[in-house]
Amino acid sequence: MWLLKQFYDNTRKPNGWMGKVMVNGMNQGHAAVSDWGLSHFPNVPSTAHSMIADFGCGGGRNTAALLKRFPAATVTALDYSKVACDKTKQFNRHEVQVGRCNVVQGDVSRLPFEAATFDVITAFETVYFWPGPVESFQEVWRVLKSGGTFMIVNESDGTKQADEKWTDIIDGMRIFTQEQLTQYLQDAGFAQIAAHVNRKQHWLCLLAEKAR
Repeated sequence: MWLLKQFYDNTRKPNGWMGKVMVNGMNQGHAAVSDWGLSHFPNVPSTAHSMIADFGCGGGRNTAALLKRFPAATVTALDYSKVACDKTKQFNRHEVQVGRCNVVQGDVSRLPFEAATFDVITAFETVYFWPGPVESFQEVWRVLKSGGTFMIVNESDGTKQADEKWTDIIDGMRIFTQEQLTQYLQDAGFAQIAAHVNRKQHWLCLLAEKAR
């Protein structure tokens, strides 16, 4: 049981050999919900000036999807796990080499970016672990350009009782409802907030816009 808990705790911050196994699993295990979330992605022009960010990049699959969707843009991937950053660099090695992808190790509560840097910021399967949701969302708001969009994609909408087993097993994990996340986003300064829910799978996608 201890070993299993250690493994699942790597969901929060992948580390060591267990972390390497975990980030590989993230790329496969989160594929379906990530693709569903991307289907709701805002229509942002892909230009050489477009700046996209993937916070909590995990194994780098979603970063790769953003690079493909926006072939002229620069995509910045951020995670506070070195293992995740290393995997993301490996997964997107060509784009890193040519300068289209930047991988940064950092904390969402203290983002190492200038204000109004990004046009779009994504967070796939990660806000469960962010410290102080409102404070972290305020940091996202700070580095987002006016009129920019912050997209959250979660595999759980917080309405399944079975989700409690994950919060019991994984230290620091919190599963939020649509209403909770909407309130946190509003408290952080976001204006228009749209929600998409897959009722059958209990998947949740939120799109929050920073006022122009």
